[in-house]
Amino acid sequence: MLKIGIIGVGTVGQSVCQILESNKDIITARAGVELKVEKGIVNNLSKKRDINPDIKISADPDDILEDDTIDIVVELMGGVEAPYDVVKKALEKGKAVVTANKALLAYHRYELQAIAKDTAFEFEAAVAGGIPIINALRDGLSANHIESIKGILNGTCNYMLTKMINENIPYDTILKEAQDLGYAEADPTFDVGGFDAAHKLLILASIAYGIDVKPEDILIEGIENISSDDIAFAKEFDYSLKLLGIAKKRDDEVELRVHPVLIPNSAMIAKVDGVMNGVSVVGDKVGETMYYGAGAGGDATASAVIANIIDIARAGKSSPMLGFKKPLESGLKLAHKDNIQTKYYLRLEVEDKAGVLAKVSTILGEKNISIKTMVQKTLPNNNANLLLSTHTSRELDIKNALEELKNSGVVKSTPSMIRIEE
Repeated sequence: MLKIGIIGVGTVGQSVCQILESNKDIITARAGVELKVEKGIVNNLSKKRDINPDIKISADPDDILEDDTIDIVVELMGGVEAPYDVVKKALEKGKAVVTANKALLAYHRYELQAIAKDTAFEFEAAVAGGIPIINALRDGLSANHIESIKGILNGTCNYMLTKMINENIPYDTILKEAQDLGYAEADPTFDVGGFDAAHKLLILASIAYGIDVKPEDILIEGIENISSDDIAFAKEFDYSLKLLGIAKKRDDEVELRVHPVLIPNSAMIAKVDGVMNGVSVVGDKVGETMYYGAGAGGDATASAVIANIIDIARAGKSSPMLGFKKPLESGLKLAHKDNIQTKYYLRLEVEDKAGVLAKVSTILGEKNISIKTMVQKTLPNNNANLLLSTHTSRELDIKNALEELKNSGVVKSTPSMIRIEE
């Protein structure tokens, strides 16, 4: 028998306990040993939890960490520094660890790998909930150089954008609906601002490229400024609008970025709608592979947690945590945000009069930006929206062009920009 201690018996922790009970026969058969939750740690001891009453509940993590009979520690606390202290102590005591904490790994994955050494440390549930993307990337695609990763990694944003496109619901209205349904928090910034997706992207990028950066180092933009005009442009030119986490290797640099993206409706990942997650991975030998499923929720996330527990029961030790013992590709570095290369969509509110388009075209041309498509829509205030798409351009050139357009005298409000991935 392997004894488990769960630090953080909330929604996911309760699901772990319940699934280990309800699917005990098949789990034991697959693990080769009985798995039993012995202890759980909670903040609120008075709150009722739907778990086996034989599980000992307390509020002190040391009741698990100092118990030599506990074989596997499951960390489901949330946060960064307090979980780091807990996981570090568990690993130093030689206890196997399973976590679903993407924020912890976004900031401390390399330190924890060094501490873990050959002690099992698994984290499948930290990215895309029930989708086994970690094992696919770390093990299933290990023969490949990874050329790119594009992931819908936040179900809240995907639900909102799907509704905005399919039902023409304004951002503020759909945000309230998402909050009412429990998909978005009262303060939704972490989700709609792109930070949740960024944490998950960094974990995937570490496995794919061995690149060690923090969230503050990469480009992160949310969906807060998406307008009905942007939605109309997407529909007119057969695009879908998604919040993507993107990792892309170009020569000796890796682009890492999270932002809204216009992608062709024909792309596989464009078909991932609602609260679902999806990850597209392109390997140099296998080509594109696609992973789809529930990215959150108690049972889906618990499924990934238990899969890691079963892996540990089978193998005992696990080395290394991120899938490599030395740098994967020498010389790889993070591409500067200004050197990102992609296509762009621009929305400019301008005076509806002769000469404006010529001036806009001149400014873009001087910044080495070539226009691919253009739509003009008249506004009630006698201005017009120019909706433009470009050929592949450089991020710095776009930024400089937008700044010049803003100060040109013909653009009447702050220009908007969305990147295009094809």
